[in-house]
Amino acid sequence: MERLSKLIWITLTLPTRQYYLNKTEHGKVIEAYLDYMIKVGVLLGGDLNETRTQMQAVLDFETRLANITTPSELRRDEESLYNLMTIKELQELAGFIDWRAFFENAMRVVNKKIFSKEQVVVYAPEYLSNLTVLIKEYNETQDGRIILNNYLIWQTVRTYTGCLSKAFRDAYKGLRKVLIGSEGGEEPQWRFCVTDTNNALGFAIGAIFVREVFHGDSKNHAQKMINEVRNAFKKNFKNLKWMDPETRDAAEIKADAISDMIGYPDFIQNPKLLDERYHNLTVRNDTYFENNIHLNYYNLVKNLEKINEPVNKTTWSMFPSTVNAYYTPGKNQMVFPAGILQSPFYDSKYPASLNFGGMGVVMGHELTDGRREFDKDGNLHQWWNNNTIDLFKNRTECFTKQYGKYQINGKNLNGNQTLGENIADNGGLKAAYHAYLEYTKEKPDPPPLPGIDLTHKQLFFLAFAQVWCSTVTVETANLEIVKDPHSPAKYRVIGSFKFGAPPSRWRRLIWRS
Repeated sequence: MERLSKLIWITLTLPTRQYYLNKTEHGKVIEAYLDYMIKVGVLLGGDLNETRTQMQAVLDFETRLANITTPSELRRDEESLYNLMTIKELQELAGFIDWRAFFENAMRVVNKKIFSKEQVVVYAPEYLSNLTVLIKEYNETQDGRIILNNYLIWQTVRTYTGCLSKAFRDAYKGLRKVLIGSEGGEEPQWRFCVTDTNNALGFAIGAIFVREVFHGDSKNHAQKMINEVRNAFKKNFKNLKWMDPETRDAAEIKADAISDMIGYPDFIQNPKLLDERYHNLTVRNDTYFENNIHLNYYNLVKNLEKINEPVNKTTWSMFPSTVNAYYTPGKNQMVFPAGILQSPFYDSKYPASLNFGGMGVVMGHELTDGRREFDKDGNLHQWWNNNTIDLFKNRTECFTKQYGKYQINGKNLNGNQTLGENIADNGGLKAAYHAYLEYTKEKPDPPPLPGIDLTHKQLFFLAFAQVWCSTVTVETANLEIVKDPHSPAKYRVIGSFKFGAPPSRWRRLIWRS
């Protein structure tokens, strides 16, 4: 059942708390952020000096928020985050707002009632407790109340500045430049419009995408590959000496229970159902700003409608054209949109070595990403033996240390922050490689690719490495280090070859090539 959770966020504007707290290293980001705030305030009619003073006070408040937030690497334990309490208990914990009135107001748009005994999920009780103290302090003075008001108004305004005129959009360029090394705006207008439309109407655009570029046999081929990678993944359980037999059996059952959703949801091929999906969304070709307001309200209603309803395990969180994949622990479900079932990850005309090295590793990654905190039905509870959990945590220390040694621009990666994704990368590579070996065991060796002096086993690893070929600015790389739960692309390859690739001779040959 979907519960009330994350309906309100008093949070940070910058991507991570470190930007606020380490001003020696990130001083330029703070300066650019304040400049952005001032520019927007002046564009809205504010006096320059007064706007500077008031925006500085808002920034100071955000900095204090950063001080009471918990670092992301310490928020990886799902069980510790899942705190179920009644609205009455939430009110006692964080009395800075009338929570029942807040939820009642939100739920009114979908005609649902809220009671004081209604249960909500609180992901950060300590933060809410500290936030209560902080807000009480600001509420004690007129100036403090003005700062709180300005902060809330600023959070609303900044959300929509990208929907306003060029002057408002340009105001963000300085901050964007220091964050990711690019001011943006280089793309032609038509490309921006296509991207923006896809973000708003992704399933409708997905219907066109699937019709034009997604070959019918790709879905069946992908399903067969998933099953092959799953079998290899399960087969490896017997080699995990740290896992007790009872947990091993339960892990196999969970792996078999993972549902696979491939390509696209079926409803997008039915025009009537697709129309029903967007029936309550108003879009006009001459009201861009209002379109975005309507879209946000439409998405809010869609989310509120799920509250206190059974979990629908067939819904998609990504659009069909997305080049990505995901695993949902609460549904024990893997999703592979049509967008990622394209070159270079996958092509039905490719040899198996390239498909298993590209898409097969992605499938293995999502299988390995199945959280130990959630059982086969997606319920949050401990189903591993205590001793197995302890042994598992001990073995993850080598991952933390190894990835913590890698550097980008002279900065070490955060091995704790990226631990979960690093394990999934390594497990995915191992499962996909063994699946490939099993797939080709009874088959004759295919001819080598023309002009490439590599065996197909070597090509498997080359295909894996190739999908991560990328170039990023120094600023983007630095942002990835402090924020991203994934390692930078370079070390997703190097780190996996160290831990997850079985035969070291293939690694050596790949690096020589």
